[in-house]
Amino acid sequence: MKIEIWSDIMCPFCYIGKRHFEAALKQFGHDKDIEVIWKSFQLDPNIPQNVEKGLTATEYLAQRKGMAIERVHEMHAHVTQMASNAGLEYRLDTAVVYNSFKAHRILQLAKTKGLGDTAEEAFFYAHFTQNKDLGDDTVLVEIGKEIGLSEAEVNDALTDDQYALWVRQDIQEAQQIGVTGVPFFVFNRKYAVSGAQPSAVFLETLQKSFAEWRQDNPIPPLDVIEGNVCTPDGECG
Repeated sequence: MKIEIWSDIMCPFCYIGKRHFEAALKQFGHDKDIEVIWKSFQLDPNIPQNVEKGLTATEYLAQRKGMAIERVHEMHAHVTQMASNAGLEYRLDTAVVYNSFKAHRILQLAKTKGLGDTAEEAFFYAHFTQNKDLGDDTVLVEIGKEIGLSEAEVNDALTDDQYALWVRQDIQEAQQIGVTGVPFFVFNRKYAVSGAQPSAVFLETLQKSFAEWRQDNPIPPLDVIEGNVCTPDGECG
């Protein structure tokens, strides 16, 4: 069964939602029957590619929303506590601002290699914990190599229009199905969970959607030709 997750690397609730979803998937018990597909989404596509180097999330939010710095710190403290409860370490006040489109190109590359979840995790950690600039090509090459991509592959993804097209297709698809914010989880193209919901919500949705999917996709019975076998309890014959 497919579960599609629309997410942006710069979204603090997306990383928290990922952890809550993973906890639910661990309890679920049928994770081998689940295919998780990460989808690109941009919270602020208007951030310039050449945005001021070193601009922090605190400064950016204060400028964009006209908020007092103290209020931004309060917001960050609240989200940081939520992240801590999920086992994550956030450094939001010093997180770097950049346009995430390039990083999404690499995510699209990683998906073709079966490394979509690995890439998403690496990007989240680099942004929220290490405060790396994921709008910098050198940094993206470095992370790409860490997760198993070659430098040539990363550079190709940064220049080949096909990867940009895949990013835009994900974003367009999100608009078509009514995604207005992330994280957004779609189960079997029938049920959706919006936001970093508690693990219990994800587990309930997993169980409901999987039961219906299994009914539509039953395990076919096998016509077995019997022969001598050994069983887990040690009997052979």
